[in-house]
Amino acid sequence: MPAADHWALLMRAVAERRDKAAFTEIFDYFTPRLEAYLIRLGLDSGGAEEIAQDVMITLWRKAELFDAEKSSLATWLYRVARNRRIDLSRRSRTDYVDPQSPAILDIPEERRFESEIDGQQRDDIVRSLITGLPVEQRDLVLLAFYEGLSHSQIAERTGLPLGTVKSRLRLAFTRLRRALEAGGISESR
Repeated sequence: MPAADHWALLMRAVAERRDKAAFTEIFDYFTPRLEAYLIRLGLDSGGAEEIAQDVMITLWRKAELFDAEKSSLATWLYRVARNRRIDLSRRSRTDYVDPQSPAILDIPEERRFESEIDGQQRDDIVRSLITGLPVEQRDLVLLAFYEGLSHSQIAERTGLPLGTVKSRLRLAFTRLRRALEAGGISESR
């Protein structure tokens, strides 16, 4: 491993001049190590790759926040990766909804609501909620739900990174679920 001052010089070049060659050297060295670390923390290879990419984007965008006197670059990057992993774990426990599952658009205890909301009304409510989503989320929901495309297929069709597709769908389905609950249509009812 190159000396800490080598990484500090590269980080300074990234922070001050947006030096792509310096960033590439850092990226090439640390990305596989971050992925291996995240896999050891329990992520699958896809999730580890996604977080490692996110960490490197953070490095590019916030290089000026790195302080070589406070920590080594490796420590800084591993800390960011660990924090992202913790954030992912918290989100998955509290409000993750699988965007591939049409269950988000099903009204729980459907029989109970049949007298109040018939199938057409329910579809209208869902369509209305979908049209109220931000465009970048709505388009992906339509591809996932109505065309039945997987995350990878959506990424390929739209040209978006897979992580972006997953994040936007997760946000969209969480918004839809919360809107349905706010409208009195929830599992707790």
